[in-house]
Amino acid sequence: MSLPLHQLYYNGSPQPATSSSDFQSVDPSTALPVATVQTASPADIDSAIASAKSAFPSWSITPPIARSRILLKAVAVLRERNDELARIETQDTGKPYSETSTVDVVTGADVLEYYANLVGGGGLNGETVQLREDAWVYTRKEALGVCVGIGAWNYPLQIALWKSAPCLAAGNTMVYKPSEVTPLHGQALAEIYSAAGLPPGVFNVVNGDGSVGAYLTSHPDVAKVSFTGQVSTGKKVASSAAGGMKYVTMELGGKSPLIILPDADLENAVDGAMMANFFSTGQVCTNGTRVFIPEAMKSAFEKRLLEKMEYIRPGDLMDPTTNFGPLVSQLHYNKVLKYIKHGIDIDGATLLSGGLEKPTLTPKALENGLWIKPTIFTNCTDDMTIVREEIFGPVMSILPYGTVDEAVQRANSTPLGLAAGVFTKDLNAAHKVIGRLEAGITWVNSWGESPAEMSVGGWKESGVGVENGRKGIEGWVRGKSTLVDMSGSVATVFGELKG
Repeated sequence: MSLPLHQLYYNGSPQPATSSSDFQSVDPSTALPVATVQTASPADIDSAIASAKSAFPSWSITPPIARSRILLKAVAVLRERNDELARIETQDTGKPYSETSTVDVVTGADVLEYYANLVGGGGLNGETVQLREDAWVYTRKEALGVCVGIGAWNYPLQIALWKSAPCLAAGNTMVYKPSEVTPLHGQALAEIYSAAGLPPGVFNVVNGDGSVGAYLTSHPDVAKVSFTGQVSTGKKVASSAAGGMKYVTMELGGKSPLIILPDADLENAVDGAMMANFFSTGQVCTNGTRVFIPEAMKSAFEKRLLEKMEYIRPGDLMDPTTNFGPLVSQLHYNKVLKYIKHGIDIDGATLLSGGLEKPTLTPKALENGLWIKPTIFTNCTDDMTIVREEIFGPVMSILPYGTVDEAVQRANSTPLGLAAGVFTKDLNAAHKVIGRLEAGITWVNSWGESPAEMSVGGWKESGVGVENGRKGIEGWVRGKSTLVDMSGSVATVFGELKG
């Protein structure tokens, strides 16, 4: 059976790759291929970058309000095509349609809308400072040039929009590389931008594996690299970019702590822990996989948690009642299973729920898919591999604690610092604990919500810079300061000596 073909996209239209290489996108729910994707050659990447470079001079001087109008048209198209795009995301990622249709497209469009409105309303205006009666200083925020966005496989369209929205709104152009695991959104987004009136070359797409990303990050015509992915890859990308003095934004991994304080509402604590571990099949960088629970609450928490595990429903991804999908790829499936086996056999944690077997599934067509049971380990200790390393799957570790001070100290005992959260009825206590947690994204009595207005970014090895919010666009501009002297003469130390 012939599969749909996905090409590259630059100069405002789909372009055939000059390489003879391609790869397949696979539906994780069935492990069957759904599309063939062409791989960009170095010559193709050069062409895409040349397209972006050619488009930059005119796009960067296009008035912000004019850029805003184009981007808002793209927002309208994204919202009109929400269901269609959600189906593509579901087929590509294995996430339930109930999730992709209400989260993935929506939260991406929200960020594009936010930045379009921000720049259209003067959000890139500089400052003016009166130094003295006849001298003043003004500042400008100017676009960087050709930027590279390297996407992740867990939220493909959302991440593409989180990168391209501030980039394009600020007047830059972009060459975007989707993850080779979930590439199907790239061409669709490029076509939407073009339909909205984005000039050719402003947004371009190249497909391929890490070698394509490496070529992009080292290219001399690239001014900035924005990367989302695992820490080890991010370090390589940042190192390559630093060699060319490129600007970078890095949104990397985490091993985030969720601390339940002794006064927390039990129902809210259980619901929060489940959302922090099992939403999107646990394939979320900010997941709160280290759940710290007071020793006195542990038994009641685990009892209610087990009761609510029945509400996790794997199955037909297009069924609106399905709320749990498969893992994204065979490689990742093997990795997560290896961690679960390690937790059982080597770490010696207590398996409370889940494990190595697949869940019971209907229809039978799903039996060969990359399905896994949501898994809970309890009686965990901080030295266990499943507690220390990012698994990126639906695996919760329950860690009992004695005092809040102890929980905070243990929560911070990690080289990562992406996210953290607290559940409590005492908001004063919540603010005190949040203030001590070493993470860039924090929640109180909630988990995972990331609105367009909220700047997000990691501490320590979890990233560099932020995305979204007013602060997010600052990473896509460079400042220029100008001093204007209107006195009519130049003060100098090199005047003629008299007398």
